[in-house]
Formats: sequence, structure tokens, C-alpha cells
Amino acid sequence: MADSTKVYQPLPLHLDTNVEDEVESNLLITSVDQVLNWSRRSSLWPAMFGLACCAMEMIATATPRYDIARFGAEIFRASPRQADLLIVPGTVTWKMAPAVRRIWLQMPEPKWAIAMGGCATMGGPFAYAYSVTPGVNTLLPVDVYIPGCPPRPESLLTGLMLLQDKISEDTLGKKWQRRDVEPQFHRYLPDGDPIRKELESLWPPYTGYGHPYTGEAFKD
Repeated sequence: MADSTKVYQPLPLHLDTNVEDEVESNLLITSVDQVLNWSRRSSLWPAMFGLACCAMEMIATATPRYDIARFGAEIFRASPRQADLLIVPGTVTWKMAPAVRRIWLQMPEPKWAIAMGGCATMGGPFAYAYSVTPGVNTLLPVDVYIPGCPPRPESLLTGLMLLQDKISEDTLGKKWQRRDVEPQFHRYLPDGDPIRKELESLWPPYTGYGHPYTGEAFKD
């Protein structure tokens, strides 16, 4: 039992603190890459974007039961210009392909993409259908693939942690190499198709950045 009559005296103030010791205890030496990677991996801003049933599982990760805020990715931005992570949850049809590609192009660099579910990965149960893309990797570079139909919120959180590990190995402080995929829509859409024409307008003539262009733009 505490003594209520006891008088507590303040500790004496020591004024002989070594300045060098004080600096060493509050000094952290690291690289620019590590600081940038840590800040980006800890504050991913996904785009507010959904396509099919996988979007319901993505929404569930923001609920208190799964709490995606633990990973710093709870701020779903309504504008792609304020997002750096595109989660593609659901079936990507060719009719929707130009919209997906346009959202990706509007996102500022550096940016990352997650293909969530079997449909976004390889077409899912609609694989080889004339109206469905064989995976969103035909439209944009994918960093992490999450299998399932649909995958549970735990799977999305696992994929998010894998993406964070990948971001930790980036070299943002030195040079960020812009990434893209070679256009493959000409293999699935006939010449003169309106969707093909729209997709051609969303691709540069050559995607090998930093290398001279030596061939045709869209060769069948």
C-alpha cells in the first residue's frame, strides 16, 4: 500500500550531458532509397476501382474485421491522379479494356498494380471467351497476382504485403524506370475494330523506353 504521507522529491537535473552522446542517440543514418521505399510501402493509396465480384472482397478488407488500415492502404482515392496502386478486382472485358488502360495512364509514377482473382489473372471461368481479355497483364504491367475466384480478403492482404516487400527493393532514389507492356490486343481484336482503334490511341508507337525504335508500331 502506498504511503500517502511520503513526499517525493524531483530528481536532480544533470547539466553535464555530453552533446555528442545526445546527437548519437537521436541520429539515424540511412539511404534515400530506404527512406522513400519505406514511406511509399507504408502509405499506398489504391484507386477506388472495381469491376466484378472480387470488388466485394476488396471492399471487405477495409472493414474493421480485416482492417487494411494496418498496412497504411486504407485511403482509396476517387481520382487516379491521386493514387499509386491499381487493384484490378474482377473480369476485364475488351469493352472495359480502354477504361482500365486509361485509368492506369492517368496514375502518376511510380505506381504499382495488383491483379486480384482468376479473371484479372487469366480470364477465370471466362477464359478463351471472345469478349474477355486473357488477363489484365495484356493492358498494364502487373506486380502481384492473387489467385482465387474470388480470393478472400486475407489473400488480398497477403498480396499487399508481397507488394510492400517488392517496393522495399526498388531504387526510387536513383532512377525509376517507367514500365509498360507490349501491346497484344491485335492478336484478339480484328483490324478496324473500334475498341482496337481506341486501344491503339492509348499506346505509344513503341514501349521500349530508352531504346531506339526499329520496327513497326502494331505488327500482326
